[in-house]
Parts: sequence; C-alpha cells; structure tokens
Amino acid sequence: MQSETGARLGILAAGLREYAILVLDASGHVQRWDQAAEHILGYRGEDIIGEHLSVFSPPEQAAAGRPDWQLAQATGFGSHVDEGWYRRRDGTHFWAHVVTTAQRTADGAPAGFLQVLRDETEAGARQQRSSRRFSDLFDLTPTGIALFSENGHVLDANEALSRLLGYRIQDLNGMPAMSLLHPHDRDASLIADEAASARLNQPRIRQRVLLSSEGHSVPCEVLSTSSVADDGSRFWLVVFQDISEWQRQTEALRHQATHDELTGLLNRAGLNELLGTVLHGGAERVAVLFCDLDNFKRVNDALGHEAGDELLTAVARRLTGGLPPGCTPARLSGDEYLIICSDVEALGGLKPFTTWVAELLRTSVPLRGQLVALSASVGAAMLDADTAGTDLLRYADTAMFHAKSKGPGRISLASSTLIGSMEQQLGLEGQLREALDNDSLTLHYQPILDRDGAVVMAEALVRWPHPDRGLLSPAVILPVAEQGNLLRALDQWVLHTALREANAWPAPNGSAVHVAVNLVELLPHDPEFVDEITTAITETGIEPHRVVLEMVETSLVELPARPHEAMVELAERGVRFALDDFGTGYSSLARLKDLPTQILKLDRQFVTGVETDPADVAIAQAMIGMGHAMGRSCVAEGVETTGQYHALETLGIDLYQGWLFSHALPAPDFRAYLNPQQA
Repeated sequence: MQSETGARLGILAAGLREYAILVLDASGHVQRWDQAAEHILGYRGEDIIGEHLSVFSPPEQAAAGRPDWQLAQATGFGSHVDEGWYRRRDGTHFWAHVVTTAQRTADGAPAGFLQVLRDETEAGARQQRSSRRFSDLFDLTPTGIALFSENGHVLDANEALSRLLGYRIQDLNGMPAMSLLHPHDRDASLIADEAASARLNQPRIRQRVLLSSEGHSVPCEVLSTSSVADDGSRFWLVVFQDISEWQRQTEALRHQATHDELTGLLNRAGLNELLGTVLHGGAERVAVLFCDLDNFKRVNDALGHEAGDELLTAVARRLTGGLPPGCTPARLSGDEYLIICSDVEALGGLKPFTTWVAELLRTSVPLRGQLVALSASVGAAMLDADTAGTDLLRYADTAMFHAKSKGPGRISLASSTLIGSMEQQLGLEGQLREALDNDSLTLHYQPILDRDGAVVMAEALVRWPHPDRGLLSPAVILPVAEQGNLLRALDQWVLHTALREANAWPAPNGSAVHVAVNLVELLPHDPEFVDEITTAITETGIEPHRVVLEMVETSLVELPARPHEAMVELAERGVRFALDDFGTGYSSLARLKDLPTQILKLDRQFVTGVETDPADVAIAQAMIGMGHAMGRSCVAEGVETTGQYHALETLGIDLYQGWLFSHALPAPDFRAYLNPQQA
C-alpha cells in the first residue's frame, strides 16, 4: 500500500511541479493562480490575477490574437491542445504544451476556462528529481489536496487539507469521500461522475460544502480530475480551495446592493427582489404600503441634513421594531418608506392595518435637544382581481399622493376610481409641462390699494387656459405642478412673465406700480435663489424696488443663516419681501422680528369677521400693531365689504386687496384699470 501511495504521490508531485494550472474567466482573464504557475511563469498571484492570458505570449503572437484564438477553439470544441512559445515574467521564452478546456454552467452558459500548461524544455529534468522533493511540495502547497482511490476513499492528503478540515492526516486516510461532505450537500458525489471518469485529464470545478471535524460547514471550490497510475490503476486528484472569505465578500456586496446604506433597510433593488419572491410563492393577500413623511424638508432646512438623517434612521428603527411578523420595511429614497405585508388579512384587513401603520408613524422624535413631531401620509394597495402584482408599487404610490393631498397623517387605499383619477392627473401634468414649454399660461393681476384709493401694487396670479377644462386657477394648477415636480419651473415662468409685463405698466399719477409674485418652490433655501431673482430683474429691465416676493410664513420658519443672508442681499438691492397668510403659521415673535420682510399680509380669515366679531377685531388689531411696531407695512387680504374696509381703516391698515376693489384682471384689463381716468 505504501509503495502504491508513493508512486501516486510521485505522479501528483510531478503534476504539481510540471504543470501550471490557470483558471480563467470567460474573457480570458486570470482568476486563480497556483504555485506551479508562479514557478513556471515567474508571476506571483497578486501580480497576475485579473490580467489577460496574452501576457504569457510573445508580443508578435499576442498582437496576432493567438491567445483569443486558443480560447475560441476550446469554446467551439470543448477543449483544445496546442504547443508553442510562451514568455516568462523575466522575458525568457520556453516551449510549452498547453491544454485549454472550456468550463460551462449547468445551463450551458460559458463560465470560463481551465488551462494546463507544461514546460517541455524542463520536463525531463523534473522527472529525474527525487519523489521526496515532490512530496515536500505536495505538503507545502497552501491549497488542500487529496488523492482518492477509484472507489472514492482517501489515499493521501496534504497538511493544508488537514488544517482546513481539522483532521489529522492519518484520520483522513481511508475516509470515504462522502464523509467529507456536509450532510446538507450529499446529493451528489464529491469526485467527478462516471461520465467524467471515462475522459482522462478533463478537470471539473464545482462548489461544495465540506464538514469539519468540529461539525462546521466549510464552503470550497472543488477541482477534480481522474488519472492513471503507472500500474494502470485509476485514481482521483481533488483540489479544495477555501472560498469562505470570497463568499463573505460576495454576501457583503450583495447586502450593499440590496440594502439602504443609511438605515439598513431594504432598498429598491432588495424590495423588488423580495416582492418577486413573495408573489412567486403564490401569496394571494399581499399588500404594499407606501409611506411618505410629512414636512420632512422642514427638518433638513431648520436643523440640517445630519439631523434629517437621524430622523430617517429613527423611523427605520420604529418600523423594524414595531411591525408585526410577515411585514418587511424598505426605504426607497429620501423620506419614502415602503412596507410589504405577505398576508394583510391576518392583520385585520387592508384599511385597519394601514390606519395602524399611520398611527405607528405618528410620534415625536428627539433631535438636537428638541422634540420633532412626526407623521406620514400612507397609501396602500392589495393584490386582488383588479390589481396585478406588477402594479402594486405604482398603485400604492398613487394612493400615497392622494393621502398627502388630504393633509398630514392621512391614509388612502388604492381603488379603480382613484387610479383613474390619478391617471387623469398624470395627463394634466404632461399638459402643464407642455404649457410651460410653449408659454401658454397667462397671468391675472389683483390690484392692491392704499388708503387714498391709489393702486400701489398688484399681485400676479397664474391662470391656465386649458383647451378642454377652461380657465384653471392656482387651486388646480399648484397640486398638478407639485405632483409633477414642476413647481420650480412654474415659479420661474411666473416670475419672469410678471416682471416683464409689469415693466410695461403705465404709472398712474407718475407713481410706478409694484408687482408681487408668489413663490412656492423657488425659496431662499435654494442655492440659486439670488441668481434666479437677479437674472429675472436684469432680463426684464424692471427696477428692483418694484419687485415684491411673497412667501408663506411656514416656508420661512427657522430660516438658516445662508438663506437669511440671501434675503438680506436682495433686500439691499431694493427687492422687498412680503409674508403671506400672516397669522396662520407658528413663528415665534422673536423669529418673526429677525426675518428680513418689509410687508405683512393679514390672512383673509381674520378679515372676514372684522366688522362683526370682537375676537377678529382684537386679533387684527394685535397683528397690525405688531407689524407697525416692527416697521412693516400691513396689507389686508380678502376685503369684500365696505364694513370691512372701514373697520380695517380704523385699525390702521396700510393697504387693501379684495373684491371690494377688483377681482384679479387679465393683463390688458389691468393695464386699463391703471389708466388714471378709469381709476
């Protein structure tokens, strides 16, 4: 037995020293590199991994494409035997015998190549070296190697395999090949099958899971081939490459590709993968909930993006810890989260569960020393006869937008009626985008008068002459623009158009009328705010002091330093700012005092009852007094009766706006309104 083993070890050792085994990918780049290859070709593994095999060819052969021709031959015929000159790292050449074998996946797709190369110029010298030296090489090889008899028992193994599996070499000798496999991976033989055994020198590479002496799983890439000893007996040569670290790295990359880096939740790719798995599994009561945090932009603007990230992470923890079994959260982007529920009926049905999720997200989160109120708009869709699995995400997203339109913390369930309505909304978005591109919107202007009845300013109000629905007001236009991400473009169009038209207005009694423009998306927080306003003023030629920019109070709460500086910079150039809907927000008086605004517009809800309701009178009086104390001019919106006019006049209001004086007028009619004779 010892002499037989020694003979076989001699064969193995000769192979290890005489043959360089190159594992290539499908394009011919080196993937794995053994010590024999390093010995023959002079390259170390870290120097050659990833290089194309053409580096081993003389320059003229590489330029002629001979290496790629070898791979093409192997691909076409399964294997290719060749001889020719090869080049070592030091530039010397040697005559080599080369066998190239194409590797394929289970479904026949190209997987790479195995190239076995022998230096024929030194073969005779190697054959004369002692078997002891070859045996030492066998033991020193860092990759696990074992020889198996034809009936599948270990004949010999090296130290690397002993260390890999935790067995002593004497314990491995005689062990059946099947005993080396993990119980969960014993559905096939460890060594090549009978068909492969009929073809000598045809290596086979597979991934198998071995079993260590302590019962641990050891994933390995197994390269096996059969050969014939000098006495004619057949044996198996099997090489075991530990791929545990490679699998860990692969899993880490896969996790990175399918999970959100900030929160650790599934990302869009992971979500689609999970949803596909759930639907493929035949689940019939799958539900998808689309959750969008309300007013998240305020947190970023007021406390900074790091605080915003903290809030997003807190929401992820709340979902992970609060959702029942069978529900998986994901973060798509920004402040959008999505929940997949495999069986919503088991949780009480779609509407109760959606309501429960909305309540779960209605909380307060401590951030930077203060509590930030949190809520989310939640849209939900369920797999049913009318909703295909591929539509679940889209329908839930549509329902979420509908919920958001109803106010913070609301829910909405997808239905055929809702989807039809939202599809109509999408059609309006496309038409509005086209109207902006074609300059087919229009502006109306509502006069603002002083106590003497003179027009001193006009508010620009956008209108959309829709070909089918008639003249549409901002109440229709703004929601369409918001959902179509067109608010900034709309702001830009209104700003440029209003300033251009106002620059051509007549000046009653020699006094130029100012123009007020409402801004919704183009706000001081925008890095390009100053440039956009300055460009509009320059291109239209209007004097800066005639420009009034209206913004709602809530958009200026907790104004950071840079946006505050942008407003101050424009104010120093003459541009004025008006705080619209004054009294409906929640700014502190100290914060309001610091805002670089020159005009306060008293909201119409405080004007309506000013002639009959003592409370409204008191509120209006306090706001007017507050504005005057801070050096602001005060405008009353929504003045509709003479009683309101006289009451406000008594309270000291500076300017009036409302139907008592005029509706919003088309541009030509407003120009006529400014005519001194008509005024």
